[in-house]
Amino acid sequence: MELASFVLLNGRIAGISGILGGLLTPSRGDIGWRIAFMAGLIGAPLLWLVAADMPAINVEASYPALIVAGLLVGIGTRYGSGCTSGHGVCGLSRLSPRSLVATLTFMAAGFVTVFLIRHVLGA
Repeated sequence: MELASFVLLNGRIAGISGILGGLLTPSRGDIGWRIAFMAGLIGAPLLWLVAADMPAINVEASYPALIVAGLLVGIGTRYGSGCTSGHGVCGLSRLSPRSLVATLTFMAAGFVTVFLIRHVLGA
């Protein structure tokens, strides 16, 4: 619902990498809504904590692996002109051919990576 509302009310796609990237290179009059959006992303889990217990989170990776993975995702969003939420959710719902290709590429890369790590490298 919030993604559709964002497009209808602002005429913009709610791709997180684009919104965050706009904060790193701000334009005059364009920073307020970006800060509010990011504050909502950070604030929503904090509000959840007030209402209920957080679900258990179990990450089976080292900090160096998580850092490398995060950097690779960040680089990929720049090369792909958007992130998985921008292309996979917003782009596909608008029937964007570019988003279809990007999402298929994301998925294929994920499948290949999991196969290589689990079945070839045996990790």
